[in-house]
Amino acid sequence: ASSLKTLGVDLLQKQNARLHHTEEYHDNTCLIVRRGQMFQLKLTFDRELKDNDEVVVQLSVGEKPLESNETLLSMNLRSGQDARCWCANISNTSGKECLVAVTSPADAAVGKYFLSVTTGPHIYNPGNKVVYVLFNPWCEADTVFMPNDTERLEYVHSDTGYIYVGSIQNIVGRPWNFGQFEEDVLDSCMYLLDKSKLKQKVRKDPVIVSRAMSALVNANDDSGVLFGNWSGTYSGGTSPVAWTGSAPILQKYYKTKKPICFGQCWVFSGVLTAVMRCLGIPARSVTNFASAHDTQENLKVDIYLNERGEKLNDMTSDSVWNFHVWNDVWMKRPDLPQGFDGWQAVDATPQEISQGIYQCGPCPVKAIRSGEVYLLYDSKFVFAEVNADRVFWQVKNENGKQKLVKLREETKAIGKSISTKAVGKNTREDITAQYKFPEGSPEERKAVEKACSYLNSSNLAVCESTTPLPPLQAGIQLEVEGEKALWLGNPINLNIIVQNSSAGVWTINLVASCQLQSYTGKIEANLGSIKQTVQTEGKPVIQLPLNIAADAYMKTVTSVEDELLIKVNIIAEIQETNEKLTDELTLTFQYPPLKVEMPETAKINEDFTCSFIFKNTLSIPLEKCKLHVEGLGIFKMETIGQGDIMPGRIIKSQIICAPNKTGEKKIVAKLTSNQVKGISGEKTITITA
Repeated sequence: ASSLKTLGVDLLQKQNARLHHTEEYHDNTCLIVRRGQMFQLKLTFDRELKDNDEVVVQLSVGEKPLESNETLLSMNLRSGQDARCWCANISNTSGKECLVAVTSPADAAVGKYFLSVTTGPHIYNPGNKVVYVLFNPWCEADTVFMPNDTERLEYVHSDTGYIYVGSIQNIVGRPWNFGQFEEDVLDSCMYLLDKSKLKQKVRKDPVIVSRAMSALVNANDDSGVLFGNWSGTYSGGTSPVAWTGSAPILQKYYKTKKPICFGQCWVFSGVLTAVMRCLGIPARSVTNFASAHDTQENLKVDIYLNERGEKLNDMTSDSVWNFHVWNDVWMKRPDLPQGFDGWQAVDATPQEISQGIYQCGPCPVKAIRSGEVYLLYDSKFVFAEVNADRVFWQVKNENGKQKLVKLREETKAIGKSISTKAVGKNTREDITAQYKFPEGSPEERKAVEKACSYLNSSNLAVCESTTPLPPLQAGIQLEVEGEKALWLGNPINLNIIVQNSSAGVWTINLVASCQLQSYTGKIEANLGSIKQTVQTEGKPVIQLPLNIAADAYMKTVTSVEDELLIKVNIIAEIQETNEKLTDELTLTFQYPPLKVEMPETAKINEDFTCSFIFKNTLSIPLEKCKLHVEGLGIFKMETIGQGDIMPGRIIKSQIICAPNKTGEKKIVAKLTSNQVKGISGEKTITITA
């Protein structure tokens, strides 16, 4: 008989995609499957298949595939089954057609494979038959297996969500499109895998893959996806506050192969969530409020104030960010002792160098909670982010010399309201309890003690439980009254209240300062301060007004392209007892809403109108307004110039939409201007067939 020739291969994309939960991916010319699970191919030959015909299905990776390094997989259709490795079996033949069942092991290397078929001397290699192999959270034998259905839907399938920003007093959910199924996003992830130079053997391991991606999402060492920029000027790129989602960033990166400008922590996190979900690793964006960046590994972050109570920028490289966003990824940790499976923290924001490059994690969240900071990777740094103490110092000038006076040490100020989007709901879930035991509980003290025994605390005093300060002899209390959220363009009007609950007569030197800061704690402007000496005699309550005109802050707010907030620091010294009291307050700006209006439902491939409506209820004009809009499965990100919007004016912008996917879809909009850096709006629509 003549030697058998292969004439064609049908990848049966539709039926395989349904079984492998990959129908959402934009690309339908290729086969996208998950590991540890069978998929089918249909082969067509030039004659009927005989029992002695040799048929070998091959999958290859890269330019020079070799069996020795697993970049070439050969499966003989006659070889039977073996759960530990790739195998292919004939499940059905009819005439010249043959149905083949291919099964990959649950620890197969993820990546992009090219398919060819060898029959005796003939090789069928069409060059365009591509099989993407992804991690499989549906497969119990896969280390990323996630047993709960609704959790899997949220952390693998959901392509929209929220990233939480703001401050502890005022947490804001910013809508974000992860867009992991959009055009070119999967190819962009495959490009990153190749760029990582990871050997085929380690592309099986979600621990190594997620660590590599935490490095590649920032551009620092490897011309990865995003340039970080915290300078406040973003000409020559997109301001970090203007992005609405991850897909446009990954698409542009894939087209240009050059880092995209610019990102800050929530952008890095949003992109890493998209990359992880796209590859099949369950992931979520996580926000830590009052996040410590402890460069010395001593679990202390020092903050220095001058004699006016103003924070000094340049005394330390340590900082407390108002919030910081990183990621949790879900996987087992066979590389660690037992008990550390589940959520692992990874962080793509370039903060500290780990093993020579900017990467962070995966670090078991359970290890952070129990203080086991010797476990891989980067657990010391993450532990400090949620557990460091904050120490306030005053820098005094005495006879031309600098003198440091310790004002207070706070053990409960860092790592608050750790937040992520709730599973299956558009609300915030507080996951602080997954990261730490309740403040002050015996378990928490034990975890901190354990962590300290591993940290390079040459100054071991750090980790000893700080003895609480004795109660003040002078029964004085400080508080601040006033609006915690300020309409942009309005004056700042605060009252500093000194309460004297004792009968004593005290002389109090009081200073209070007001500063404009970015979310990383960088001082952008000093807005004003007061200095006053007050006597408490016969006065149980003393009120001191702190008033600052809007002009004092508007110039800086307009010139800096970041969203800023106001920090107030107060220091009271009691002359008679030499005791010191301090207080700190954060004020955030608030803005009028951006409304998105459209029908509740629409039909696929039929037009509907979506309107964006904004009324400027502020007392100031908004200059150079731009509307950034994106609707996954409906239209790509667009930017529409709106000019200047005067006080009281209403703008209405409309776009005609033609949805190309069914299901629940979301349109996300953002308004940026010189004055207001980002007002978000969103609305969901159900698209039916």
